[in-house]
Amino acid sequence: MVQTAKVSQKGWLVIPSELRKKYGIHPGTRVAFVDYGGVLSLVPLPDNPDKVAKGFLQGYNLVDALLASRREERAREDIHP
Repeated sequence: MVQTAKVSQKGWLVIPSELRKKYGIHPGTRVAFVDYGGVLSLVPLPDNPDKVAKGFLQGYNLVDALLASRREERAREDIHP
């Protein structure tokens, strides 16, 4: 689905209502503009980023990951002194 909008003289942009509903964008919603080098993306930000991130790394042990990374690094150093 492609929808278009026109930027006003003041730089305002109206997001079509269908997309606002689909992505939960309401008055006061913060958005980020991401430049992908030729593609500009508008990304709605969560109202409560802490709540969204809670449990994101659940079951992931950062210490084990760091130790594994160091072992791999040492192995590479042993092969290529």
